[in-house]
Amino acid sequence: MLTTSPALPVTPSVHAEGVSNDEFRAAMTRLAAGVVLVTAHEPALAPDGPGGEDVGMTATAFMSVSLDPPLVLVSLREGSRMDDLLDEQPLWGVSVLSESQRHIAGRFSMKGRISDRLLFEDIPYVRGGTSGALLVGGALATLECRTEQRIPAGDHTLVIGRVLTAHVPSADGGPLTYFKGRYRQLG
Repeated sequence: MLTTSPALPVTPSVHAEGVSNDEFRAAMTRLAAGVVLVTAHEPALAPDGPGGEDVGMTATAFMSVSLDPPLVLVSLREGSRMDDLLDEQPLWGVSVLSESQRHIAGRFSMKGRISDRLLFEDIPYVRGGTSGALLVGGALATLECRTEQRIPAGDHTLVIGRVLTAHVPSADGGPLTYFKGRYRQLG
């Protein structure tokens, strides 16, 4: 005769230190962050084949690390397309998005999204002369970077990049920020 035990209540994932994933996530949503678009050009697989592909990803975990030398850091979900690409391709770009570019941030943060090629289709951009990465027109600032170091950190990879070029093409508008799980404007 089989016996069944009563269903156990489902409890949130709690780490050894006592902080649940939900508690940690809720606390971190109270930290306002700037929003950037990280881009890279995936080279063609074969020299005589079709050209490579442009890839983009919205990030809020981005920061300046050092002035001398100029270094920045972006946190990428381990195993994401951008994480895999930057493991192979050391050159990448960053566009600091303005408050009027919320639609761009939303496009490149969607799960299960369509091809990045289609997402770039109606966005003004220039191709970085140093990195080959697409840099968004109208961004508050653009950077071109070369990966200096990759550091595994839990379920993410911290990518430290040396800034090769930095431009401030637009002085109009304020920054796009992310706070309490939503894109927001300052003020």
